[in-house]
Amino acid sequence: MKNAVAILIIIISLCATNQLDAQKVLANVREETLVMADRFLDEVPVTVTASFCSRSAGGRHDYYSEGDYWWPDPANPGGPYIQKDGQSNPDIFSDHRHAMVRLSEITSTLTSAWLLTGREEYARQAIKHLVAWFADTATMMNPDMLYAQAIWGRFTGRGVGLIDAYHLVEVAQSTRILINNNIIPFEQANKITGWFERFLEWMTTHQYGIDEMNAKNNHGTCWVATAAAMATLVANDTLINMCRERFRTVLLPSQMAEDGSFPLELRRTKPYGYSLFNIDAMCNAAQILSSAENNIWEYSSDDGKSLKIGMEFIYPFIVDKSAWPFAKDIYIWEEWPVRQSSLLFAGLAYKNDNYISAYLSLPGNPTHPEVIRNLPVRHPVIWMLSTPWEKQHERKI
Repeated sequence: MKNAVAILIIIISLCATNQLDAQKVLANVREETLVMADRFLDEVPVTVTASFCSRSAGGRHDYYSEGDYWWPDPANPGGPYIQKDGQSNPDIFSDHRHAMVRLSEITSTLTSAWLLTGREEYARQAIKHLVAWFADTATMMNPDMLYAQAIWGRFTGRGVGLIDAYHLVEVAQSTRILINNNIIPFEQANKITGWFERFLEWMTTHQYGIDEMNAKNNHGTCWVATAAAMATLVANDTLINMCRERFRTVLLPSQMAEDGSFPLELRRTKPYGYSLFNIDAMCNAAQILSSAENNIWEYSSDDGKSLKIGMEFIYPFIVDKSAWPFAKDIYIWEEWPVRQSSLLFAGLAYKNDNYISAYLSLPGNPTHPEVIRNLPVRHPVIWMLSTPWEKQHERKI
């Protein structure tokens, strides 16, 4: 009965703000979100300091990962790795990446549960993980990714490694909500936001960050989405405006074809998965960057490219993958699609019931690690509610 009342209150408040489709999503995810959040109440933080790889050129506090598609060379054992595009090497060091994905899952779920119930034990548990990663000097990660996606025998780190930070988008969003609601103590909030400020400075000034920003494919899109989320958290209006301008003048014109497809993604060995990944990233960026004065959803480039066209291209193949006219992905073809954030955000922005219905019909809790890695935005509550439903209801009375 209590759950039913809570859902009804959410529905009433959302109807009052003309977000009729959002009520379907929140009612759908409420129970599973709270079940998962209860499981996370006893989880201890696991940061980059919990594991170390001897191949890393960094130290204990440095994030380290290795390129997914790089393998030992059979013709030169022990020598530099060779590339096999689209084929993930299961033996690479990925502890830090998994820890960051875990951080995002835990903090986003707990923050969602707090928004749905107002119970502060959820928020307090989320804060423990945020402090461990970004404020506690004994366990925190250094605010850079100098050693991400290294390649044995070739590079100690690469600019493309910055895409691993894409999983901090929902961490930043959760942090912003908790800070704006005065849940995180002032001193801890300053330390956490200070970390994100330093990371932003690194990713906008270091050559790795600049290279990633200028990437022509999904990496460039993810840079904008990641920078936008962090800049929103720390209220860096200059960078937010730069991301908006880059979306309009670089991402859409250079990546999208006239039919709404992404030619560079279609050339890959996983064209379907990469197409989903990039439209998700564009919609994630639009969700973060759009405001009443700057509506990215309604923007159209001089040559007619827009998110509307991008969604119109990919949507038929989401609801009927068998109609996909291009090559099948060489890896995890069967696992796609899932609850793509593009369906959620575009559905809400365009008031498109078909997108929302498709979103809700798809698997909401994927288990394949490669799917999870390519789905960094998967917690709808933190994007649709900014204060607990109890306080929202109080304002309506």
